[in-house]
Amino acid sequence: MTELSMTRVSDLVRMLSAMPDEGEGEFLYLGLHVRGTVALTRAGEDEAFLEPGDMVFCDPARRDVLRFGEDCLMTYFRTSRRHLGVAEPDLDRVVGVPVRHGAGMGALVSGFLSALAAEAEFHRSAMGDRLARSAVDLLAVLVMELLQAETGPEASGVSKAGGEMLSRIRTFIEEHLTEPELSPESIARAHHISVRYLHKLFQDDGTTVGQWVRQRRLDACRQELGRTSNRRTTVAAVAHRWGFSSPSHFSRTFRDAYGMSPSEWQALAASGVGSADTDARCP
Repeated sequence: MTELSMTRVSDLVRMLSAMPDEGEGEFLYLGLHVRGTVALTRAGEDEAFLEPGDMVFCDPARRDVLRFGEDCLMTYFRTSRRHLGVAEPDLDRVVGVPVRHGAGMGALVSGFLSALAAEAEFHRSAMGDRLARSAVDLLAVLVMELLQAETGPEASGVSKAGGEMLSRIRTFIEEHLTEPELSPESIARAHHISVRYLHKLFQDDGTTVGQWVRQRRLDACRQELGRTSNRRTTVAAVAHRWGFSSPSHFSRTFRDAYGMSPSEWQALAASGVGSADTDARCP
């Protein structure tokens, strides 16, 4: 294995003089081209060359994507894949994609990382930690921009991967609905994605994380309160069991969703008059 020179910026981002010879699956690398010749060879695409300031995401396990000239010099930035807040299949799709430094996010990220690499005093300081966090945020946005720019079959693959992640998240939510501490932060942490990416998944599906969790809890409360065998169970007890910390807030939310208060719904179900399920106004 080639000896590797590494400069610590923070635990979030590290700078390297070269990629390791062996794959490290938990990391993703971004190469910043400094000088020389670098050719990119992605399957099914024409060979592309980087200019100084251009960038490319790299994976040591896929070194065949890059071809270096003898005079080549690149600076590599290594960060954990989970810090980027994007599903693994999506991250793999950006490997080998050239990021031009002339405009847009490419210009912003290239300039920021070039400055970070040049300022050695930042590498072991509190300021360096803050800059590293900003770098990770910029890389996450850059990844999302690259994915959104994709077209054709690859874009369909991205949508499929996002759909699979959303399905897993919804299953997780169902399993933890009774926990009051369930939140976007805890959901994102459990799936090793960022809160920003979590919100995007639900936004693309036409809703929000909060709306989805609230509706599923309301549905569970409505079902429990509608059981005639539970007519002695208080509304407050049911609300608390399904993660609502404030009975008054729960009552208002329930009325907004179904057109009647939880007590009215419970009484209707207990009376046995008609079908409570058909009388309530469902979303």
